[in-house]
Amino acid sequence: MSLLRKLSSRVTGSLHPDDAAPPSPLKDPKTGANLPVRKQPGYYPGFSTLAQQKYWDAATRMLIQSRVTRSIPIRFFTPAEEKIMLAVVDRILPQEDRQRAYRIDILSGIDKRLFENRLEGYRYADMPPDQDAYRLAARAFEQMAREQYGQSFTTLDTMRQETLLRSVHHAEPLSAKELWSQMNIARFWTMLVADCCSVYYAHPYAWDEIGFGGPAYPRGYMRLEEGEPEPWEVAEQRYEWAAPENTLSDVEEAHGGGGHQTHHGQAGMH
Repeated sequence: MSLLRKLSSRVTGSLHPDDAAPPSPLKDPKTGANLPVRKQPGYYPGFSTLAQQKYWDAATRMLIQSRVTRSIPIRFFTPAEEKIMLAVVDRILPQEDRQRAYRIDILSGIDKRLFENRLEGYRYADMPPDQDAYRLAARAFEQMAREQYGQSFTTLDTMRQETLLRSVHHAEPLSAKELWSQMNIARFWTMLVADCCSVYYAHPYAWDEIGFGGPAYPRGYMRLEEGEPEPWEVAEQRYEWAAPENTLSDVEEAHGGGGHQTHHGQAGMH
């Protein structure tokens, strides 16, 4: 299983600044020191998609601004399901290296899709409706944690949560097999990761992280030369990091063995 973050969650309800936030779990691979929690992770410090909003048409501006300012209530998941799926989503796309006020609320976006019944227009024969699949998965994640470790999925440490998620990724769940057998587990995993990524990368803060300029209409792009940056873009500034020790991120599984490698970026599960 490949574990990386580029593809992490968050807090449903209000997001608040955390002046006393703990340091990022990511480490400097040279010194071993924790890297600072950032307002804007990624390789484009200072870049702001929202700074370009005066060039957008009114409808686009209103839509993108709403993704930052609007709080989306949880309406599909029950309170118990919400806690479980929030813990799951936090491991798919972790955001511990972001300041709390700038973390992207992924679960609310997934909840909104399910509540509004926004589907792909088709359904595989070996899959229940998306809503049923998520409810089934929430039960299965919790049952796995109870059977394997005797506690709720929400209270497990990162390594144990990721160990369970890895088994689902491999379509070889460690437990709760009767529940998982009611749907194609590989298809559910694909849907879960796709939903997380869709919500995350629809947000302006994620655009800032990857240096994406956002809507190009009506201004358009100016530079026709290959590789030349637009005037509003910033130069890429890479930095190295090592994933936390209590995570499966960066672990290479080859022929039953494991190793640790250093990446550029942020850690998470894919």
